[in-house]
Amino acid sequence: MKETIIKVTVSDVRFPTSLEQHGSDAMHNDPDYSVAYVVIETDRGSRGYGLTFTLGKGTEIVVCAVEALSALVVGKALGDIVGDFRSFYRLLTSDGQMRWIGPEKGVIHLATAAVLNAVWDLWAKAEGKPLWKLLVDMDPKQLVSCIDFRYITDALTEEEALDILLKGQEGRQAREEQMLSEGYPAYTTSCAWIGYTDPQLKQLCTKALNCKWTRFKVKVGADLQDDIRRCRLIRETIGPDNTLMIDANQRWDVGEAIDWVTRLAEFKPLWIEEPTSPDDILGHATISKALAPLGIGVATGEQCHNRVMFKQLLQASALQFVQIDSCRLGSVNENLAVLLMACKFQVPVCPHAGGVGLCELVQHLILFDYISVSASLHNRMCEYVDHLHEHFKSPVLIRDACYMPPKDPGYSTEMKEESVRKYHYPQGEVWQGLRNQ
Repeated sequence: MKETIIKVTVSDVRFPTSLEQHGSDAMHNDPDYSVAYVVIETDRGSRGYGLTFTLGKGTEIVVCAVEALSALVVGKALGDIVGDFRSFYRLLTSDGQMRWIGPEKGVIHLATAAVLNAVWDLWAKAEGKPLWKLLVDMDPKQLVSCIDFRYITDALTEEEALDILLKGQEGRQAREEQMLSEGYPAYTTSCAWIGYTDPQLKQLCTKALNCKWTRFKVKVGADLQDDIRRCRLIRETIGPDNTLMIDANQRWDVGEAIDWVTRLAEFKPLWIEEPTSPDDILGHATISKALAPLGIGVATGEQCHNRVMFKQLLQASALQFVQIDSCRLGSVNENLAVLLMACKFQVPVCPHAGGVGLCELVQHLILFDYISVSASLHNRMCEYVDHLHEHFKSPVLIRDACYMPPKDPGYSTEMKEESVRKYHYPQGEVWQGLRNQ
C-alpha cells in the first residue's frame, strides 16, 4: 500500500424525494435525500469513494468543508494512514484552526466522515475485501489502534476495548457463516412516512408483510390524534405479534414526550426514537425512566454528534437502543468506539440507515458488531429504507427481511457515474428539468 493520495474531489448530489413525501417526518416535511460525495484518487489509479448524508439545502456547505479538509489528505500515503489511523483521525479532527468550527460536531464532522469513509473504502479495496470482512479479519490490536480514546477513557479504556475484541474471537467463524447464510435482521421505515396517506400506509404494510417483514417503524409527533389513528391502522394491519417502533425525530419537549408516548402505549411500541433534542442527555434519561414501566425503550443516536455524547447517554442510562450512523460520526473509526462502549454497557445497537447510501454503509458496521463484538441478536435489528439503492454500484441485498453480507471489495459507497451526473446540484439534468417545469 505504497500508493499516495494525489486528489480529492467532492460533488453535491441531491435526489428530489420531497416530491413524493419520501423521508417525511414530524420535523422534516420536505427532505430531498442528498450526499456530499467524495472521491479520493491515488498515484496508482486507485479510487476510494465516501459520502455523508444530508437533506438537500446545506449540502453545499458540507462540500466546502470537505474541500477545506482535502489539504490534510492529499500527499498522504495509504500505508502511512492505516498504519497509524488514530493519528490520521486526529489530524482531521484536531486542526488548530478548523477545530474551532467543530470540534467533532456539525458540518466539519460530517465532512470528516465523508473523507474518512472514502479512505476506508480505498483500504478495503486495496485488501480485496468488503469492509465488514476487513474489520472482522483485522487483528484486535490493530482495530484498537484505529480508535481515538480521547475523552472516553472514563467509560472505556484501550485495554477494555482490546479485551472485548479478544473475547469476540470465540465463535467468530460460526457467526460469520451464520450471517453469510441467513443475513442480519432488518426493520422497515418505508411503509409509514408521515406524509403518506392511510391507503398508502395499509397498502405498503400489507406488501411488506407478504415479503416477510415483521418489524415496522412509524413516524409520529405532528398531531396526537393523527398518530393514534395511524398507529392503530398499522397495528391492525401488521397484527399483534409483529414489532412496532415509533419515531418523533426530536419533536417534543421532555414532559410532552412522556405524555405523548404514554397515549400511544396501547399500540405496544418497542421504542420511541428521538423523543426530544438529540443534545439533551439528561432529558433522554428522564424520558427513559418514565417510560420504563410501560415497557417502552428510548432509541437515539442518528444525530448524536460524537462518541463523547454516546458515552454520556450510556452512562446516564438515557437510551435502551444505540443508533449509530455511518455518516454523522467520524466514519468507521468513531463508530468502532461506540460499538465497543455499547457492548460494555450491554445496550443493543440498532443502526440508523434511512437516507441515501446509509443502508449500503452501515450494513458493514452491524455485521462486524455481531461477528466480532456483541455476538448477540437479541433486540437487535438494522433500519432499512427502500429508496435510491439503484444509484449504487454495489446496492444492498435484502433477503427475507435481512441484510445479506456484501461481497464486493470496499465500503459499498461507489455511486454510478450516470447518477452523479444526472443528480448533481444544481447543474444536473434532473434539477435543470425541474427548474424548467
